[in-house]
Amino acid sequence: MRPKYPRPGRVGYRRWIPSWRQTLGAFLTCGGLLALVVAIAYWRTEIPENPNSFAMQQDNVYYWADGTEMATTGWVSRQEMPLDKVPEDVRWAVLAAENASFYSDPGVSPSGIVRALSRMVGGGETQGGSTITQQYVKNAYLSQDQTLSRKFTEMLLSVKMENAFTKDEIFEAYLNTSWFGRGTYGIQRASQAYYGKDVSQLNASEGAFLASLLKGAGLYDPTLGPQNRERAVERWRWTLDRMVAIGKLSPEERAKFTDFPEPNEATGGRTDLSGQQGYLVELAKSYATRTGKISEKDFDLGGYQIYTTFDRSRTGALEKAVRDARGKLDPKKRPSDQYVRTGAATVSSDGRILAIYGGPGFLKQGFNESNAVTVPAGSSFAPFVYAAALSDGVVSERDAPRRPVTLSTTYNGQHNASLMTPEGPYWDRNGKVVKGKNDGETDWGSSITLRTAMVNSVNSTFLQLGMDVGLDRVRKHAQDAGLLPSSFGPQVPGFALGNSTPSAIRMATAYGTFAAEGVRSEPYSVLRVTRNGSSIELPKPRTQRAFSADVSQKVTEALEGVVDEGTGKAAKVPGVRSAGKTGTSQDNKSAWFVGYTGKQATAVVLYRMDLRKLDLLPLDGVASSKSGDPGHAMPVDIWRDYTKAVAARP
Repeated sequence: MRPKYPRPGRVGYRRWIPSWRQTLGAFLTCGGLLALVVAIAYWRTEIPENPNSFAMQQDNVYYWADGTEMATTGWVSRQEMPLDKVPEDVRWAVLAAENASFYSDPGVSPSGIVRALSRMVGGGETQGGSTITQQYVKNAYLSQDQTLSRKFTEMLLSVKMENAFTKDEIFEAYLNTSWFGRGTYGIQRASQAYYGKDVSQLNASEGAFLASLLKGAGLYDPTLGPQNRERAVERWRWTLDRMVAIGKLSPEERAKFTDFPEPNEATGGRTDLSGQQGYLVELAKSYATRTGKISEKDFDLGGYQIYTTFDRSRTGALEKAVRDARGKLDPKKRPSDQYVRTGAATVSSDGRILAIYGGPGFLKQGFNESNAVTVPAGSSFAPFVYAAALSDGVVSERDAPRRPVTLSTTYNGQHNASLMTPEGPYWDRNGKVVKGKNDGETDWGSSITLRTAMVNSVNSTFLQLGMDVGLDRVRKHAQDAGLLPSSFGPQVPGFALGNSTPSAIRMATAYGTFAAEGVRSEPYSVLRVTRNGSSIELPKPRTQRAFSADVSQKVTEALEGVVDEGTGKAAKVPGVRSAGKTGTSQDNKSAWFVGYTGKQATAVVLYRMDLRKLDLLPLDGVASSKSGDPGHAMPVDIWRDYTKAVAARP
């Protein structure tokens, strides 16, 4: 009996060979099953709600006041740029090199997939088998694994993407997430890394070079070797010719690009936050997020361009002046030189923070000395007492009307002069009469002018003047000038002698009010902010009149005397008209010099503090200064050398 299976009427091996009907049926069945599997897979595949965090993360870029890049922050160098900000020639350079049919294809290339799979099976490179949509899907949603399952998922997601987004949206996302080498993602950061300018400023030739990097940045960066350069030039020419072939660049335009657009040398990576830059960045970030227009959470996602007020050359000059002065310290040999700290700031009279010295380096010490509110202002507070007296007058007798004061008004300048009230001597809680103690125990006599007292920093005079004006009025005028209420010390007689602890930034701001003829401007560190090319409106810095122009002029006259002939004469710079004031606390635990030239005020503070204990230490003997000498010369030296360097600038 002949077997009927699998094919009746056949014997031997022939009965195992399927008929054409069986072959067709099996093919259709398999095809149907495959189509069903693909359909089910497509139905079950969802575009992830968010791309990979790596694809979304951007850096923030900070710029100096002159527009040059200062620093970048963030763990990936990427900045998004709207497609309409990318020149059309640059867009088509990328499309010509990578996927000329992008705007007409379905998002996947069957022939490309077949080629990629064959290379994958053969152990070759799969690059070149993907459309731009597929490349974006791989960059934003998938891993870089070269597997069949990943390639299948890439294909399904690409089709989904084509149905969910416009071609322009996909192309924009691709340009903003692609790797261009030199640590950069996205064409905006690539343009800055290779050509030092925004992508909006690129031409077709430069765009053709950047497009070549998409094929493999490590192979096409011409600065990495002669073979790289040869490949880059060849690919650049091919891309431009390809643009002509697809009708996106005229032959006449192509003929203009004969020289390869040499990119800049690599700068060695991202800008770090060492030195003063870290302090500047933190100051600018704090200001930008404090305005209420940008939350810290959004800021940390990146994509912001922060244009600061910081003057690059001033910052360098201030750092050098501090470094040179601190070169006299020798903490290994002199215990008094240990824990010596310096802060400084320059603020324009319109509120712009131009330069700061925050410490030895942000990566060494994150604590910003220029913004510290731990050091008593000492006698550098005297101009606010004088301004209050000029503005409100004084009263020294009960129920007497206030009488005006001038620079020639006389006061007691004796050492150990008793502090007086309309009722008699002022007694402290211990039952002792409060007395004014002058630096060096110098006795200036029972009748000296306020100008003499200011020029020579006579404590007893300003202690009494503060009481006669009223400490509440002194406080108000100091606040109007720019000092923060949170930095004010107790409202006791010592308030007039600077028991408040303002920062160097705020002291420079307040002195800048005198330089601005009595108009106070709030200090600020950011000129403008953009995010991926779009401006973010920040509140305008506040201004208000603190003193009359006449009062400010009289304060300036007194402070010019300090520099010309008084305690600050070491700050004098030939050819520069300066006004300023030294500052010393009663216990010699702080030393200041605050002064201004023209419309810029600079404050320098010196103190000693072990940050583990947060206790101020005496400045006696620092840098071989004589024990018992009031204050210290270092702030004056720093201010002078810095001012001289700034004045010498072209």
